[in-house]
Amino acid sequence: MSETPRDRYLSVAGRNPVLEALADTSLEIAKILISDKARGEPIDQIRRLAAARDVVVERVPERKVTTVAKSSRHHQGVVADVVAPLMSSLSAFVDRRQRGRDWATSLLLLDSVHNPANVGMILRAAVAAGIDGIVVPTRGTADIGPVAIKASAGVAFRAPVLRAETAADAVATLRDSRFSIVGLDAGGADLYDTTLPDRVAFVMGNESAGLTVETDFDLSIPLAGGVESLNVATAAAVLCFELVRRTR
Repeated sequence: MSETPRDRYLSVAGRNPVLEALADTSLEIAKILISDKARGEPIDQIRRLAAARDVVVERVPERKVTTVAKSSRHHQGVVADVVAPLMSSLSAFVDRRQRGRDWATSLLLLDSVHNPANVGMILRAAVAAGIDGIVVPTRGTADIGPVAIKASAGVAFRAPVLRAETAADAVATLRDSRFSIVGLDAGGADLYDTTLPDRVAFVMGNESAGLTVETDFDLSIPLAGGVESLNVATAAAVLCFELVRRTR
């Protein structure tokens, strides 16, 4: 599947978040859309900073800003397309990793993770651990918006985010490319005592309901002190750094 320009953009919505993105010269901004209804000094400041950085600004109908921002609640009439250089469609990514040294691949797949702060913290942990990619479906999981970006401390812009429409679509693509699908679930085998596949996607489920996709087998993180479960972002961090430990 060929990639489109939107496969490499994260949408930053809201006046202050867009101003912060413009102030960060390490970020490449492809375009800023401003609603034809938006007025005021923050909008004028955005236009000035964008001009100073040669960023294209377009005045568009409010509905277009809402569509790009994927929300009518927080965009305040402005949204920026920020280039995320490592973002890709999942299908394009797996097509590039079919042989040789690229065969062994470890991915995270977010399955109905509804809290955007958890999405952001998972991205931060995965990047810190050097995970090859994080599959964030465009449906069924929280979007990588202002809350997720803030929780990632900006790491979201540099994360190897892989896009599929749903978690089920992602699993189908991964199985076609001979990935093992391994879930994290309280009833699974002990993470620390299990041999892991070389080519694997670890599924991180909903904060309360767990996994919705079929897995090949499940793993659990041993817990003490009467603790029944971990927050999904904490569990993802434990898993990521267990993978790091195994390579040392």
